[in-house]
Amino acid sequence: MITYCTNIHPGESWADTFLNLQDHIPCIKSAVSPDHPFPIGLRLSHRATTEINARSAAVFDDWMQHNNVFIPTINGFPYGSFHASRIKENVYLPDWRQPDRVNYTITLADLLDCWLPEKVQGSISTVPVGFRNCVNDSDLLTVRRNLVFVLEHLDRLRQASGKTIVLALEPEPGCFLETTEHIISFFERMNFSDELRTGIGICFDCCHHAVEFETPSASLARLANAGITIGKVQISSAPCVVNPSYLILEQLCEPTYLHQVVIRSTDGIIRRYNDLPDAMNEHNDRSGDEWRIHFHLPIFLSNTPWCDTTQQFIEEILPLLDRNTLLEIETYTWDILPPDMRLGSVTQSIIHEIEWLKEYRP
Repeated sequence: MITYCTNIHPGESWADTFLNLQDHIPCIKSAVSPDHPFPIGLRLSHRATTEINARSAAVFDDWMQHNNVFIPTINGFPYGSFHASRIKENVYLPDWRQPDRVNYTITLADLLDCWLPEKVQGSISTVPVGFRNCVNDSDLLTVRRNLVFVLEHLDRLRQASGKTIVLALEPEPGCFLETTEHIISFFERMNFSDELRTGIGICFDCCHHAVEFETPSASLARLANAGITIGKVQISSAPCVVNPSYLILEQLCEPTYLHQVVIRSTDGIIRRYNDLPDAMNEHNDRSGDEWRIHFHLPIFLSNTPWCDTTQQFIEEILPLLDRNTLLEIETYTWDILPPDMRLGSVTQSIIHEIEWLKEYRP
């Protein structure tokens, strides 16, 4: 299945979320999936979940039936506003130390259990435990307790409805779960029971792993050997540039999101920075340094006039994935993209991305 994440559309209330779906989904489906059901990668804020009642849920279900669309996955990563003036590290809050994250995720699970078609595995992507500067090893007992509480709820839902929903932790640069090594170590330490293990895995974001200079084949092999489920793969791309000028980097400096940076020198030394301004101010440039920046770019771009992209990571991973893996395009940066990357309207850009992906994964 191929879809896109609706976090590209600004809107925190359920009314705004539903309106965005009505405005964009029919046109996108008509272009990329006119004769088959179209999956929606739904993003729901905490506020939106509190505004959905039995009547509005029924109206939404009728709309989905009428438009031949369905919900296989929910982005449960951003709890609050996602298109505000400044999000930065607040996007990880509440994290998995906190009850609000637990309650929000359970509500998402209940909604997805109602909307998920039979025989379709569902997923809820979520924060990778928390921001690296906030979470430490002493928090892991609390984190495990909270995760187990949600996993037990998912297990009860599965027994009642027969539907499987995977809680998919999404590793990201600068977070407690950042690399494949971190993922494997975390699952070993959590030591979830076999019964609960079926309900937890990861959301594999191509941009995030490419920024970490990982390779698809090695990462997927290690995850498979560790028995870690991939709930979905987010198809995303990032800038990469060798010895960038500050004029180039300034085009990506904006105040809304964190743009973590990983820099690899010619001798293989890796240096990490929590945000692009930190890297610009603190990194001592050396000849041959390659910068990779967490800034989601349209996946159909292999390069721009001022940088290359990690599109090749996507091309390499697609043949390695199981045919049943859900692929979710996640270029949520439309409003902050440099002007020369905004090719047409947001709807046209989404269609272009899906069509590009379908050429590699029909």
